[in-house]
Amino acid sequence: MIPKVFKEVIDLGDGREISIETGKLAKQAHGSVVVQSGKCMLLCTVVSNYQQSDVDFLPLTVDYREKFAAAGRYPGGFFKREARPSDGEVLTMRLVDRVLRPLFPKDYHAETQVMIQLMSHDDDVMPDAMAGLAASAAIQLSDIPFETPISEVRVGRINGKFIINPSFSQLNECDIDMVIGASADSVMMVEGEMDEISEEEMTEAIKFAHEAIKVQCAAQVKLAEAFGKKETREYEPEREDEDLAKKIHNMAYDKVYAVAKAGSSKHERGTAFAEIKEEILASFTEEELEDYGSLISKYYSKAEKTAVRDLTLNEGLRLDGRKTTDIRPIWCEVDYLPSTHGSSIFTRGETQALATVTLGTSREANQIDMPSFEGEERFYLHYNFPPFSTGEARPIRGTSRREVGHGNLAQRALKGMVPEDCPYTVRIVSEVLESNGSSSMATVCAGTMALMDAGVQMKKPVSGIAMGLITDVDSGKYAVLSDILGDEDHLGDMDFKVTGTTNGITACQMDIKVKGLSYEILVNALKQARDGRLHILEKLTDTIAKPNASVKDHAPTMVTRRIPNEFIGALIGPGGKVIQELQKETDTTIVINEDPVTEEGIVEVLGVGRNGIDAVLAKIDSLLFKPEVGSVYEVKVIKMLDFGAVVEYMDAPGNEVLLHVSELAWERTENVSDVVNMGDVFDVKYFGQDPRTRKEKVSRKAILPKPEGYVERAPRENKGRDNKGRDNRGRDNRRDDRKPRENKKED
Repeated sequence: MIPKVFKEVIDLGDGREISIETGKLAKQAHGSVVVQSGKCMLLCTVVSNYQQSDVDFLPLTVDYREKFAAAGRYPGGFFKREARPSDGEVLTMRLVDRVLRPLFPKDYHAETQVMIQLMSHDDDVMPDAMAGLAASAAIQLSDIPFETPISEVRVGRINGKFIINPSFSQLNECDIDMVIGASADSVMMVEGEMDEISEEEMTEAIKFAHEAIKVQCAAQVKLAEAFGKKETREYEPEREDEDLAKKIHNMAYDKVYAVAKAGSSKHERGTAFAEIKEEILASFTEEELEDYGSLISKYYSKAEKTAVRDLTLNEGLRLDGRKTTDIRPIWCEVDYLPSTHGSSIFTRGETQALATVTLGTSREANQIDMPSFEGEERFYLHYNFPPFSTGEARPIRGTSRREVGHGNLAQRALKGMVPEDCPYTVRIVSEVLESNGSSSMATVCAGTMALMDAGVQMKKPVSGIAMGLITDVDSGKYAVLSDILGDEDHLGDMDFKVTGTTNGITACQMDIKVKGLSYEILVNALKQARDGRLHILEKLTDTIAKPNASVKDHAPTMVTRRIPNEFIGALIGPGGKVIQELQKETDTTIVINEDPVTEEGIVEVLGVGRNGIDAVLAKIDSLLFKPEVGSVYEVKVIKMLDFGAVVEYMDAPGNEVLLHVSELAWERTENVSDVVNMGDVFDVKYFGQDPRTRKEKVSRKAILPKPEGYVERAPRENKGRDNKGRDNRGRDNRRDDRKPRENKKED
């Protein structure tokens, strides 16, 4: 039986479109769609259990995977099967999760799984830009409770013109690369990198993206209606008790407000809040606690959040006593670790990051092997968030999605300020040692200083700041918080991180929790963030004003040399013998790459100190040495032969040529040793290739004065034959043309 297929098409302009289709694949999932643009196809399914899980949160899993078969390729490595997700896949999962999660009901705790798979790849389509659309469309076709359709788009800008979902090639020309997630009414998520743009330009890009998202949300609604929108499933809601909630609020609010207003440290504040909660719990009987225990904790947290928000909105004060625009105290240090190529410490309040820089060759580049992208990164950043940074003890099970996401944000913030002609592969590692508010922005600041300490000639220093927003819809009040604490992160209506130079924004990450946030508030928040960024930047440049002029004495120096492709084999040698011996002798690392555009070899020489590097460069120079006809060169005798001497060019060691005995002197020379000896240094004139011997010819006598009375020898006679082997009477006397002799032997 042929399945009935339902389809909606979205016009992106420029002849491009996206289709959403359902009814053909994965029909046992609670919702499934195929989203296609060009030859790129994503299959998205969603399934949610009908039983509530025994937890107080939504156990949502968003999984995005790219199948190598989608691009007609095999997985790399020995094990020919897709295994753990790549960083690129993890970043796409985070983009989708951050928009979906707030739209499920707060009391919906059923295990829910959204799976997005790249089934067919198109080189001109970036699949991650369609993942949010696919996820939301699949949910719309299910009976899972979900507030409203959403979508995500990538927005770029080329020559001042915005474009939705640019291709890979177009993205290389863009000065903006942002992914925006939104519903038809509200922007909910922004993440991206920019080329030092203004706050107003960033807002315009968000507006442009939102208009495209509205069209995609409408298409989902039409598809669901055509398919037959299912009734939203019923589920057991969380238990509520309004009287208990009011009682807990009255017991906790004033006390929490007073503690919050005291402006204490994280530890002191946490202890005081815990005491208030224990006091409230102690007022209930054991039977009441057994029956209402979880509700009491829930309502206390709600009262605590309300009190802290009210303190900020009413008095402009915050948990640690700061005003809304205040930045916590900052201290910095560079060159802290003696053996690293570059290092720094950045401490802001109770957040601290220790960053290191390591310099290497192209061999150390981070290789990216995904079905949708193959390439390498010559600048990359790794972020580590150990449990002790928050005073916790918990298992460490590999790199978390959070660590991947925060590291990527810091990398995008800094990479545009690393010059294109930087010869090194640069790796930054940020170790978060304390955390109470935006360790990712601390990583940006520490990374900037570590780069400058390592001698990487950054175009401009970069700083970053985490901001918060508290709003009251009824009163119209709002407060933008600079440099938020960890506690302020979850109680606010928006948390956003912005990085940049003195000239503009280089990266951002926003999660907006309030509906219908006005663009006026957004611009004001971004401008306040700029003031904070510049304040922090001043602290960084007070510590290290500009990049060190050179790398440290114990760090490697990199020199790059281009050579014609035909000389690469000579430098490598048979089986790599020449290059291996050269690296061993000079204590250097030599890497050779080919430039397909210029058809040249790019030789990277990495070594500590100049002696070894200079020796390698001298070897390269000797390989590239080409004497000019008519020029005089200084040579040294390195071998004596009966018929001449082998000499080596002094300017190009290893380049040898035969000086024939007849070119030693004007006089007839019987023995080579009568004129020159081993190790003698003298000048010779280069004549190019001898047409008779087909070998290079040099002469010592050509630059010596002729002896008095010297008479040139007469040239040899041609014995009456021309150059075609015929004698003077025109007969051809070459043996090859003669009649063969008869074989007089009998058979």
